[in-house]
Amino acid sequence: MLAADPALSRFDPLPRILTYDNFDHGTNGWTELIGNYDGNGDLSTVDDHMRDFRPPQVSNCTFFDTGTHGALTGDYALKLATRPYVGHTAVAIRRLTMARKGLVQLETHFTYKAEATLGTDAANNSFGGVTWDGNLHPSEAQFGAFTVATDICGDGGLRYHTVMRYRNTTVDNKLDQRWVYPVVPEPTPREHLQGRVKLGYGDDFTAPDPNDWHPASEPMAMCYNEVPTKVNWHYLRWLIDTDARRNVELQINDTTLDLREVPVPVYTDRYDSLENLLNFYFSVRTHSGVRNFLYLDSVLVSVDW
Repeated sequence: MLAADPALSRFDPLPRILTYDNFDHGTNGWTELIGNYDGNGDLSTVDDHMRDFRPPQVSNCTFFDTGTHGALTGDYALKLATRPYVGHTAVAIRRLTMARKGLVQLETHFTYKAEATLGTDAANNSFGGVTWDGNLHPSEAQFGAFTVATDICGDGGLRYHTVMRYRNTTVDNKLDQRWVYPVVPEPTPREHLQGRVKLGYGDDFTAPDPNDWHPASEPMAMCYNEVPTKVNWHYLRWLIDTDARRNVELQINDTTLDLREVPVPVYTDRYDSLENLLNFYFSVRTHSGVRNFLYLDSVLVSVDW
């Protein structure tokens, strides 16, 4: 059946397909992440850093120079777009629950870009140590990072995140191009309400301290393809084990990383109202103040349940 269906044959799923999201048909349940608010519905009680994550949108990948590019197949991809402020993040989240524990795999074809800068300023030809030379383009250093992650809870409120981030640049805009992971749990609204953590607008909501991100790979250059309006699609396959509470492996195109030794920090507190939680999210974060975009052609989640 997979071989006979061109839409599915480009994936390598586990035995049971849980969701297949083709964004030619809408957002398919991927929505904006917003922080928690009080019982009065007062949105001013949402934590500062979570008030403006921006909703995902369907996009036909239109650019100023070439017009409409389209997706890998079909017309539309899911687009996450930051604002043009240093540290701004856009997030798309998909909310599910677990019928059982075991292997869970997420696959997608994606691309990432910084917004094209228009004008005649010579300063636009160099950024973050990258100077336009007819091949390398400074916009590559204007893209910060994108993240794929889960939010999982079970066993009476035991909660954790598995997280992988492609850190294209450091926070000071130097090319890094490594996969990294956090060694601390993501700060939660309850911790903020209790005064245990405090994040402001533009802070990294996944792990605020840059020192809490550790490398999972050597530098891995990807096909940015010179200018900010050329789109090349990349394959991502991420396998986790919800029974063992760990990452297993991450495949990016022709490279597979063994993640079994990557630690997955667990919250010390238990969380109510989240039993069998199985959420997935993608995020994109700008370090440069230039809008950053992450495009997903389609997403497939499969399990071995």
